[in-house]
Amino acid sequence: MAYKIEKASEIADNIFEFWIKAPHVSKNAQAGQFVVIRIDEKGERIPLTISAAKDDLIRIVFMAVGKTTKFLSSLKEGESVLDVAGPLGQPGELKKWGNCVLIGGGVGIACLPILAKALKEQGNQVTGIIGARNENLLLLSDELEQDCDELVICTDDGSRGFHGFPADILKKKLEDEKIDCVWIIGPAIMMKITSMATIPSKTKTFVSLNPIMVDGTGMCGSCRVSVGGETKFACVDGPEFDAHLVDWDELMNRQRIYPSQEKESLDNFNEHHHHCRCGEHHHE
Repeated sequence: MAYKIEKASEIADNIFEFWIKAPHVSKNAQAGQFVVIRIDEKGERIPLTISAAKDDLIRIVFMAVGKTTKFLSSLKEGESVLDVAGPLGQPGELKKWGNCVLIGGGVGIACLPILAKALKEQGNQVTGIIGARNENLLLLSDELEQDCDELVICTDDGSRGFHGFPADILKKKLEDEKIDCVWIIGPAIMMKITSMATIPSKTKTFVSLNPIMVDGTGMCGSCRVSVGGETKFACVDGPEFDAHLVDWDELMNRQRIYPSQEKESLDNFNEHHHHCRCGEHHHE
């Protein structure tokens, strides 16, 4: 079975939004869960967070950085991917917390809309804080304006919104009001640093971890992370965990296991192949 791409667009610099027809996923998807996608028979399996689910469609948002995401970004509306497995992982801890803050960095912003909607449905007050290196890498801000009670935009270079980092805004909010729960989703270093802001107040803080993942079912063990001194598998125990219990140094070291192989794979893809309508690769 192939899964049709109903809509494909570039929504920020090198960041793509795809709506894919996957009824079995959209019907069951909850905030915090993800899918594993394989483009073709020879493709690798990549995990991508479910950014939204509507009717028979799911939305994924990704940056084209490696071989598979570059290949995926080259596909057009009407084309298909071979496999969409999901929804996978545990849903977020969605309940009546009270005053919630959702923080997204870079492509991690794409995870916030489905989470904001779900928390609002539970009767929570929701503040969104999104950050990127510059305004050209910001995404879904209009949508998040609708989904959140308040949205604060930050850029590292000051090209839009607050000149600084989401952690700065979070610290100020923690000083000014009682925050009951925080979600932080983005690059590992950003999640580590930002979550440190909630340690003094002991504010419950969740992060969505993205270690190297292969099968998405807990069998291969490649996504293991240390949380509270215990080994967990992000694909079946997560991807959301208590930020204050994560071994961040171990996580970031594991994310850097295969840089040479990833670069070689991308170089080969860029230099020797391109994807044609027939679904085959050939030398240029």
